[in-house]
Amino acid sequence: MEMSFIPQNYEEWRHCITITCGQELTEAFINSRIQALQNKSDYMTKRFVELYGEAQRQRTLDWFVRASEELKHPSH
Repeated sequence: MEMSFIPQNYEEWRHCITITCGQELTEAFINSRIQALQNKSDYMTKRFVELYGEAQRQRTLDWFVRASEELKHPSH
């Protein structure tokens, strides 16, 4: 039986997106996800909330915002 993995923190989420899924966190991708997750009438956002809950939607939105800030202000 395969376990479902839902990231519980930013590091797990980032690993899931970039390593497991192979999705580069580009400015365009991040901005599109932020826009969608902020739109509670968006079909996929509604499905996300149905599957994972409002708290996970908010956490995921926060993680995309953090990723956006890291792109704008990379640490040295």
